[in-house]
Amino acid sequence: MKAIQKQRGVTLIELVVVMIIVAILAAVAIPSYRDYVLRSQRSDAKDALLALATAQEKHYLQCNTYGTAIAGATNCAAGQVQTAAASQNGWYALAIVAADAISFTVSATAAAGQNQFQDTECRSFRVTDRGVRTATDAGGADNTAECWR
Repeated sequence: MKAIQKQRGVTLIELVVVMIIVAILAAVAIPSYRDYVLRSQRSDAKDALLALATAQEKHYLQCNTYGTAIAGATNCAAGQVQTAAASQNGWYALAIVAADAISFTVSATAAAGQNQFQDTECRSFRVTDRGVRTATDAGGADNTAECWR
């Protein structure tokens, strides 16, 4: 009589079941991770805006007016503020929306072509000379509470 041998290995059905389980876990985990990364990268805009607001205050001390343009060096006659035109990681473009002798508003908008542009909940951030912080989504609706928390 022949001895019955046990077969070793994985059957095709077992392999398919494991692949289905892995696919379901990936379908849940990847979008959650992507959303987490987008939320964490919002700090790049916040840091850049607060640095730009600080540069505006420095410009005011030197020139007795707020700057109207971003440049590589401070120029009182031209109203130029010394700062970068993009956030540190390049995910946001910085701009001086409005400025005069007594007030300013600066903004950081997600740069097109960057991954952060996919953040439709917090597309644009703003800060004023009074420290008022606002944010809008991709449609232009106010989303300050969500974005500045």
